Amino acid sequence: MRAAGAGLAALAVLGLAGCGADASGGEKPQIVVTTNILGDVTRQLVGNVAEVTTLMKPNADPHSFEISAQEAAKLQSADLVVSSGLGLEEGVEQHLEAAGAAGVDRFVAADHIDVLPYTGEASGPDPHFWTDPARMVDVVAALGDELDSLGIESEADAYLAELDELDAEMTAEFATIPAEHRALITNHHVFGYLADRFGFELIGAAIPGGSTLASPSAADLAELVSAIESSGVPAIFAESSQPDRLMQVLSSEADIDVDVVELFTESLTAEGGGADTYLAMMRSNTERITEGLSP
Repeated sequence: MRAAGAGLAALAVLGLAGCGADASGGEKPQIVVTTNILGDVTRQLVGNVAEVTTLMKPNADPHSFEISAQEAAKLQSADLVVSSGLGLEEGVEQHLEAAGAAGVDRFVAADHIDVLPYTGEASGPDPHFWTDPARMVDVVAALGDELDSLGIESEADAYLAELDELDAEMTAEFATIPAEHRALITNHHVFGYLADRFGFELIGAAIPGGSTLASPSAADLAELVSAIESSGVPAIFAESSQPDRLMQVLSSEADIDVDVVELFTESLTAEGGGADTYLAMMRSNTERITEGLSP
């Protein structure tokens, strides 16, 4: 009976560990992260040492996602809140500010990078820093220091090595693209940091938004056709869930034959969706950009 009792006690300890307790029986530190990109990166750093809650669901829009009252309360009780900054998480900014005012430790990724302005007709600072792995290195190094200061053990060094490997892979793949094709035309202002890091000409977001993909105006089509013809690129890039629709419109209404390649931009996918981690997203986009712009 004593052996059985000991076994039940051990199971009880394991049960607590599965509910947020650490190996010593104490509660794990609670980290709340806004975007799923930073959520994945934070999980890679802390492993099972801390409990990580990501507010943004897979395939969501970081500019417009909202949170529940329960999630807002979790922000207020967190040991650390991690966010991107630069106005990216518009829908939850008030909750982030409230958590900070309540004394919760905040880590804002954009505070630790060299910020670029938007190019073209867009204005203000560009929040899409993660398209440049070198800037993500800066974020991870700073986040590792923040975790250390809070007594949360991290695997920052190991993940930094993976980021260095990713950067080298992207550099090598992009180097195979002919110089005359190293131009990015996209449907959304996302790749300014990638263009800056790897020497692409960012022609701009020729298609203003998702609704325009379904029914581009005459002015939108004229601008897009002009950009394609002047650059000579064989492909443009869209984050639409239906990039084929844009290709059909270009072919039927503008007599332009160009590939429209879908990229993962502001959100990770669900598991198995092709971009369920930050590293997988970046490698997938690198492969698609390289294939799209190569002869």
